[in-house]
Amino acid sequence: ICIFLAVTNRVANALVMGAALTFVTAMSNFFISALRNSIPRRIRMIAQVAIIATFVIMIDQFFRGFYWSMSKQLGPYVALIITNCIVMGRAEAYAMQNPPLPSLLDGFANGIGYALILLIIGFFRELIGAGNILGFTVLSESWYSRNVLFLLAPGAFITAGFLIWVFNVINPRDGEGG
Repeated sequence: ICIFLAVTNRVANALVMGAALTFVTAMSNFFISALRNSIPRRIRMIAQVAIIATFVIMIDQFFRGFYWSMSKQLGPYVALIITNCIVMGRAEAYAMQNPPLPSLLDGFANGIGYALILLIIGFFRELIGAGNILGFTVLSESWYSRNVLFLLAPGAFITAGFLIWVFNVINPRDGEGG
């Protein structure tokens, strides 16, 4: 949830964080899978976190060196990728039981899915909150009043709630309807 709150107020932030998470998930899955038979079961979680942290540090240093403005905007939230449930969950549930290439693809696909959700939430928060997307005015100030609530932390929860509602209406569970 912290990453939702921190990075989805702008589409650019959501894109960069989604790309970072995708890279970390894919690469950590690959290496965890490649080393899975060498990692003792007693320390498997420690080894997974160390591998994941290595890729997060690489991404953080890349941003600091080549994309300083985005590094300042994302701040400490890049480091939170280490504790992201998708990254840890895919490492434990998939990479520890499967060969490296399928694990790489699994990590990539799950990262892309997460990035897509960040992008959708970022799109609506920036559009409703600022009236623009990626710096281009979409909703003219002559007839649209900015809704700053969507640029603040509650806007992430509101947007995520609406997104969940839309998915539930499109694909209701048994016995539920829209």
